[in-house]
Amino acid sequence: MAISLPPLPYADNALDPHISDRTISFHYGKHHAAYVNNLNGLIEGTDLADASLEEIIAAAEPGGASNPALFNNAAQVWNHTFYWNSMRPSGGGDPSGPLAAAIDASFGSVDAFKQQFAADSVGNFGSGWTWLVREDDGLAIVKTDDADTPIKHGQTPLLTIDVWEHAYYLDYQNARPAYVETFIEKLMNWEFAAANFAR
Repeated sequence: MAISLPPLPYADNALDPHISDRTISFHYGKHHAAYVNNLNGLIEGTDLADASLEEIIAAAEPGGASNPALFNNAAQVWNHTFYWNSMRPSGGGDPSGPLAAAIDASFGSVDAFKQQFAADSVGNFGSGWTWLVREDDGLAIVKTDDADTPIKHGQTPLLTIDVWEHAYYLDYQNARPAYVETFIEKLMNWEFAAANFAR
């Protein structure tokens, strides 16, 4: 059972003008697709050939000597799929219900969360991801490097932003702060985060 490239949850141009269809064509159509193709090549003919994506990630070690390519490609397939769902057309705004209450409890307010999430995303050095996650004692913002993912560390991701340069360079060049602000204010999918929180 090969790993497939999941369809986008919206049309290629649905995030315009914030994320262009040109960026989607490269980021989803080239980068994400390449991770899927690479992963299928790595698992073909192995004990993981019929495993789920989560099982493959659990079987690999981030940065491990055994097969770092296996983890990197599997985790990047998972991370990117989660990222596309973390955005939606006409997104942004504020959460409501139990998620909003949890954010208030963990960060003091939704505005305080947004400020910290923005600062951590802009300050996430190099290539990686910034996540809102649920932990045993509440919500937290975590940063991961390269392909690393919270599901490898027992955390429940609620939403994420991709801060690899290929996620924003065609639209924002080196202005990562503008990309992060746009993600938070115009694209963030609170409904997706709330559904993950409710699990």
